[in-house]
This record gives sequence, structure tokens and C-alpha cells, in this order.
Amino acid sequence: MKPLVSILIPCYNAEAWLAQTLESALAQTWSPTEIILVDDGSKDRSLEIAKQFEPRGIKVITQSNKGASAARNRAFQESQGDFIQYLDADDLLAPDKVEHQVQLLANENCNCVAAGEWARFYKTPSEALFIPQPLWIDMSPVDWLVYAWQGGWMMHPAAWLVPQHITEKAGAWNETLSLDDDGEYFCRVVLASEGVQFCRGARTYYRSGLPTSLSGSKSSAAYESAFQSIELSIPALLSIENSPRTRHACATKLQRFIYEVYPDVPELRKNAEMKVQQLGGSGLKPSGGLMFQLLSQIVGWQQAKHIQKLVYRYGYSQAAVGWKLSKLIQRLKWEIQKSII
Repeated sequence: MKPLVSILIPCYNAEAWLAQTLESALAQTWSPTEIILVDDGSKDRSLEIAKQFEPRGIKVITQSNKGASAARNRAFQESQGDFIQYLDADDLLAPDKVEHQVQLLANENCNCVAAGEWARFYKTPSEALFIPQPLWIDMSPVDWLVYAWQGGWMMHPAAWLVPQHITEKAGAWNETLSLDDDGEYFCRVVLASEGVQFCRGARTYYRSGLPTSLSGSKSSAAYESAFQSIELSIPALLSIENSPRTRHACATKLQRFIYEVYPDVPELRKNAEMKVQQLGGSGLKPSGGLMFQLLSQIVGWQQAKHIQKLVYRYGYSQAAVGWKLSKLIQRLKWEIQKSII
């Protein structure tokens, strides 16, 4: 008997993209599948759109707003599949994505999890460029996390296919987390497995650049969630292997967080800096685009981050005006001081 795959979709205010996502789930060449959508108290037309798909076999569940992790947990509780496919309500699956990964895991050790090719897009999936990344190979659980944390690489939720018994072993999604809840969850999933099998041709499309995207959130609460995710993930890895390479990977993950949140949440940064030292240090340098690197050489990475934040907040044109004004003020101050002397 062929294994059943459960495609589990948390949904909150996704009316603009939901139909396309559901069509991609229904278009899977693998059969049998069950598709379960949990609407997490949407305030737009998401629930109305989802219910239009019920005659085509999609199970729609509603709940009050509790967060994406709670919606995923509810969907999993309702599922009966041998394999679990998570799919956010704005992302897309290639038609043969699930089939490729089921066949891979059926031919390999079912104590492994399958990862796949993924690419970002902003408006249409035709924009997606599937450029190989260092994680696109078979690896042991510890090797996978070390590579990911050292290099800042990721695998978004839809790229995975997980045997149901590994999902049970890993435990539920942490409902106290918002930002990087998937990072903490799939850390546990990977460690609960015997390895990650990379599946070439199993493609997913990761929609990016949305103004409402949780991954783009810059609030203090979001940063606190991201830090908590790291704090939970580090002991999970070190409990399997506590070695110089794993401690360095943990320190590097924390150091990257420090660079990403600067100059915000100083208390969190101070805590993270202390933990980096306790783990033996990282040596990671701040990274960014060409403009960030040029500014870092001139004014230091901290000031470059301040300027970068202005750009994100006000836009390039206003940030440029602010930068020019700041330089003019500095020049005037220097001229005044010179005349006094």
C-alpha cells in the first residue's frame, strides 16, 4: 500500500496568495495525499477562499488566532499521513516535489528526513533561480546543523518531507515562538533523524519580500523569539555532540544574531555576547552588500548598520539626504572648531 502524505497548511491573512498555494498542493503527482488547512483567525477573505476548495478534498479547520506554530500543531493532530509536508500559505510546491521525496525515502532509510531544492521569488515563481547551496548534499544530523549555522544557510519549511514517526519523536512546534519557530523546530527534527537526504528535483518556491512577512519583522518581540529559538537549539545540538566544532557553530549562530539585530535590543545583544564568549568565541565578521562593506571600511560596521537601518526605514533617497546632511553638519562643526583654535 502506498504511503499517505499529509500536506499541512497554517493560514493567516493570506487571501492574495492562498488559492495559488492550494492549487500547488492539489497538483501533486503523488497519490494518496491529504491536505489540511488551519485558518488561524484570519481577518481577510482567507477562510472564504479556503472553503471554496473543500469540494476538491481540502479539509479546512478554523481556530482563534494563536500563531503559526499552534496552527501547524492543530493540523498535525488532525493528520493521518505516513509523511508530513508543511506548507506556508504563501509558498508553492512544484507538482512532483512530494513524489520525488517519497520515492527517495522509500528507497533509503526511513529514519532519515528529506530536504529539497528551493528558491526565492517575489511576484511570480518564474523569477526563482535554483542555485545550489552547501546544504544541498546528504549529511549526518550534526554535520547538517554545523554547516547551516557556520554559513548562515537555511532550508525553509516547505523544502522538507518528514516521516511521521520522526515528527512524533521531535515533538510539537513551540507555540511560544514567532520569528524562527521553524529554525528551532527543524533543528529538533534533524536531530531526531539518522540523517538528511537531499533530493534533487524536489523543488519549492519561497515567497519573499512581503510587508507582512514574519521573517522580516524587526520588532523587539520578534528579536526575543529569534534569540529564544537559538537558546533552545544550542543545547539540543550540544547534547548530541559537545565538541570544538559544534561549540564554534553555536557561537557563530549567536554572533550572526548580534550583527543582525544591532543596534536594537541591547540587553539581548549583551546576553548573546556573553554566551559567545562562554562557547569560545566565533571570529565571524559582519556581512552585507557592497554598500554595507564600503561603509564599514569608512565608518565601522556599527555606523554602517545605523545607516542601513535608515535606508530600510526611510528609503534610499531620504537616507541619502540624511547622510549628506550629517556629513555637512560634521564639516561645519570642524570648520567652527578650526576657527576657534
